[in-house]
Amino acid sequence: MFLRIIEQKAGVTGMFLKSGWLSFLLLFIAFVPLRIWAAERASPVGLWKTEDAKIEIFDEQGKLAGRIAALDHRYTEDGREKTDIRNPDRSKRDRPLIGLVFMRGFTPAGPGKWEGGTVYDPKSGNTYSASLEYDGGKTLKLRGYLLVSLIGRTAVWTKAE
Repeated sequence: MFLRIIEQKAGVTGMFLKSGWLSFLLLFIAFVPLRIWAAERASPVGLWKTEDAKIEIFDEQGKLAGRIAALDHRYTEDGREKTDIRNPDRSKRDRPLIGLVFMRGFTPAGPGKWEGGTVYDPKSGNTYSASLEYDGGKTLKLRGYLLVSLIGRTAVWTKAE
């Protein structure tokens, strides 16, 4: 009934109603704010799959942090548990990789964005500045960089089931 009233009063617009364009436009207008709201509310807290590990992202005093929850290959070729052997601090080289908090300090920087964090790479022993981007879907982007974000690399993680 509502559409008939609009159609009668709209004149030329009635053509759009009959063709479905106005319905599409109304759905689009309704969907965009919902998508923005979902991105603002989306949180990457949970389990993520990388190329060789599962990562748990968690809240640490109002900032996001991440730890290695599992490795695809937990042991070295000679059967020992993998440790942080490339850490520049010799006293930390015996700590296991599983459970290692390797990313910290990410603060909200807008809908679906967190900045100001650092990420430690146990494969190289280097620490980088980093940012996160998550739109509420099944992928998370972690950008690690030196000095400015233009000089860096982005890893894309998928949500673990």
